[in-house]
Amino acid sequence: MLKHYIKTSEALKQLRADKRGVVSFEYVIVAACIVGAVVAAFGPGATGTIFTALSGAIGKITAAISAITV
Repeated sequence: MLKHYIKTSEALKQLRADKRGVVSFEYVIVAACIVGAVVAAFGPGATGTIFTALSGAIGKITAAISAITV
């Protein structure tokens, strides 16, 4: 267990020192926020303005694509 902790600790130290690692970690955080927003909007029992706005936009996009492909 200690061996795994040391490996993880060293990997995190390298990630903090590497600018590319920091940027990629920021992308992970942004992606998690986007996923959270989508789940909040379309999850079980979702209602409200976000749900209504996103559902309407998706409906319009679907209709536009259907009109193009027909």
